[in-house]
Amino acid sequence: MSDRFISSVKRHRRRWPWIAAALVLLLAGGAVAAYFAFFQKQSDYNNPNAAFETQPTVPVKRKPKPKPETFKWPQYGYQRDRTRFLDANIHPPFKRIWRFTRGKGLVEFQPILINGILYFVRNEGQAYAVKAKNGNTLWQRKVSQLAASSPAWAQGRIFITTLVPGSIKALNARNGKILWKKSLPSRAESSPIVINGVVYFGSENGTVYALRASNGKTVWTYHAGGAVKAGLAYDKGVLYFGDYSGAVTALRAKTGSKVWSTATNGASFNRSGQFYSTPAVAYGRVYLGNTDNFVYSFVAKSGQLAWRHGTGSYVYAAAAVGSVPKLGPTVFIGSYDGNFYALNARTGGVHWTHRDGGKISGAPTVIGTVVYYSSLGNHNTVGLNVTNGKKIWTYPFGAFNPVISDGKRIYLTLNSNVAGLVPLPKKKPAPKKPAPKKKPPQK
Repeated sequence: MSDRFISSVKRHRRRWPWIAAALVLLLAGGAVAAYFAFFQKQSDYNNPNAAFETQPTVPVKRKPKPKPETFKWPQYGYQRDRTRFLDANIHPPFKRIWRFTRGKGLVEFQPILINGILYFVRNEGQAYAVKAKNGNTLWQRKVSQLAASSPAWAQGRIFITTLVPGSIKALNARNGKILWKKSLPSRAESSPIVINGVVYFGSENGTVYALRASNGKTVWTYHAGGAVKAGLAYDKGVLYFGDYSGAVTALRAKTGSKVWSTATNGASFNRSGQFYSTPAVAYGRVYLGNTDNFVYSFVAKSGQLAWRHGTGSYVYAAAAVGSVPKLGPTVFIGSYDGNFYALNARTGGVHWTHRDGGKISGAPTVIGTVVYYSSLGNHNTVGLNVTNGKKIWTYPFGAFNPVISDGKRIYLTLNSNVAGLVPLPKKKPAPKKPAPKKKPPQK
């Protein structure tokens, strides 16, 4: 063997460590890039140029406040936009005036209120109509074996979706008689909403339904990419919802045609999380939480991502949205990380955070200057000052969705029943004692 050949072999042997090291660095760089692209979760995001409506496009004349017994809270979330925000002069401390104790089982979703009557459904499928003044039962009706939603009211009818068996039923609000029912091929826990004689809701096989409220006949259906468990929100002729494929979709209410649909990628592996949260629509935005730990804001007209804000865990809860003193437009929402958040509705920035310590699964409600939420972890209900997040009231029961109100009383959803509360009368200041008369100086 020649010296030249032996020298060439040695040179090649000396190069191998360098080539191997270069390959290791190349692979490491690829792994780091893959981590940031696929494994690492997305961070907070804010698009400062996203459309945001600070004033309503059409001037709204404020109607005189109705008397409490003619007040209507007709669907989950109060208004059709599901913002859970009532401007009323009612605040703690409260005293309980009645508690509904008939039957057993979880009351997961809060009642609706129509002309002094509360309507709600227990999870074992029993529906009730109860007087708001005293909690007396007007009627009860077995509608299913399992249910998990709030009813909706329209034109003297109550509409209820059920899980087992999957169905929707229309009941006479006066006596609970079933007027019509429609069996579904899958379970439904989407709290319905009624608009212009049509009832809308989603189901677990991804079908969104539009049915005639008068007879249950199908107007149209839409098939989403995943289960639609949350309620649909409505604003300006458009329905909004999230699904378990991680998409948020906007449909025209009249036809069911798609306006836009957008996916998220807030989870690891660049995947989408799941939307259990019912949307709230305000300020030209759509707000909702996701199991990827983020709260999202999308532009209502286009689906453009306006911002996302990360929490430490799942966000099952829906949001309450409205303008509050000193903060302006604000999003209130809880997370499984044990925190309750007040976020800037335009940017997603944090106004304040309240540490609860327990998992928060249900949606909050803003009544006047107090935001109420229930803690699934601590099994209680809490009221916070909307401006600074300071706790001003607590009740030793609660789990999911806390309160609704008619401006005179609040109606509290407890673990297995419902209670009526009124504000305590203000204490009159003690009359001032007259100052003792000064004795005239002695001569």
